[in-house]
Amino acid sequence: MSSIRYWEDFRPGETHALGSYEFTAETIVAFARDWDPQPMHVDLEAAKRSPYGGLIASGWHTTAAYMRLLVTSTFGNAVSLGSPGIDQLRWLKPVRPGDVLPARITVLETRASESRPDRGIVRSRGEMVNQAGDVVMQLEAVNFFGRRPD
Repeated sequence: MSSIRYWEDFRPGETHALGSYEFTAETIVAFARDWDPQPMHVDLEAAKRSPYGGLIASGWHTTAAYMRLLVTSTFGNAVSLGSPGIDQLRWLKPVRPGDVLPARITVLETRASESRPDRGIVRSRGEMVNQAGDVVMQLEAVNFFGRRPD
């Protein structure tokens, strides 16, 4: 397989490790101040009084970290042509300061585009997992990739 990934290089059933991301109190608060300034994400005292009992990361922070790992490890070396969107996104467990979450992607389905023969479609499941082995974030997405030139 070449160093550049094309649609043909994605196989249903494959799971790829994407690396990991460490959540610190500082990164949780910094992200949340800009993008999701709810008390459980930005205020340590209010977070202690919340149902979570302490500071937790925004789900959007977890999703953004996943996206960064995905691009750095996989899509950055692929002929990625974008995405029409995410079909499903779930934040299943709180992410806390000190969590180091590995990410993974599983290819669920591939098919050639019927309307554009230069590309194919990959449906995948992305996940981030905590130290206990629990999936804390899961999404299903569809992406377009260029096909290998003749």
